[in-house]
Amino acid sequence: MLAKRIVPCLDIKDGKTVKGINFVNIKEVGDPVELGAYYAEQGADELVFLDITATHEKRKIFVELVKRIAKHINIPFTVGGGISELKDADALLAAGADKISINSSAVKNPQLINDLANNFGSQFVVLAIDAKKIDNYWSVYIRGGRTKTDKELFSWAKEAENRGAGEILFTSMNNDGVKQGFACDALAKMSSTVKIPVIASGGAGKMEHFVDVFTKGKADAGLAASIFHYKEIKIADLKQYLKKNDIIVRI
Repeated sequence: MLAKRIVPCLDIKDGKTVKGINFVNIKEVGDPVELGAYYAEQGADELVFLDITATHEKRKIFVELVKRIAKHINIPFTVGGGISELKDADALLAAGADKISINSSAVKNPQLINDLANNFGSQFVVLAIDAKKIDNYWSVYIRGGRTKTDKELFSWAKEAENRGAGEILFTSMNNDGVKQGFACDALAKMSSTVKIPVIASGGAGKMEHFVDVFTKGKADAGLAASIFHYKEIKIADLKQYLKKNDIIVRI
């Protein structure tokens, strides 16, 4: 069995790491270069860097910032936000990214998933999905959670897999930032819907939530932001806790 991954997420706005609750009430929490280096030292398995307003502000991601972050870490690094064509992904790969994450641009142009997978390989392509559960139906949202689409969570994930996506990064907007646990029922359904790895995002508040997301939620990786940024949970301590609970992790 593959080891489960612990993945800190750095949401970037105006060059700074920020965090919100339910995608709003955004607060600045630190320098992304320093935080990235810190998490690499602390034993994170990967990092995710998302320029959360790039699409909304209709601009490209900060390639220079990606270069700076990449110089200070030695673990896989996923970058997302404002990627809408092959040359964007090419620039990020050249800047040091190991994988790219697409969200709004893929909803608007699903062929982008095929093109990226064909040009760079499926392992390079992460489809990020922000979804909200309303009346037992999971609707997909884009533009940083601002715009509801006509896509349904599980069918969109399956389509993305069929088009060549190598991973799904699913954020439950209902759970985001409230620290009451991941959307384990939806994650378990997601994991049975697709064969590619699923990264769980939204809801981590304590160590037990990670046990739940790997057992009940069947996720391959657990992503979190605020609990790591505010040092409420240290990655080394979390991994030891998971190991004691029979979860396979890299120590």
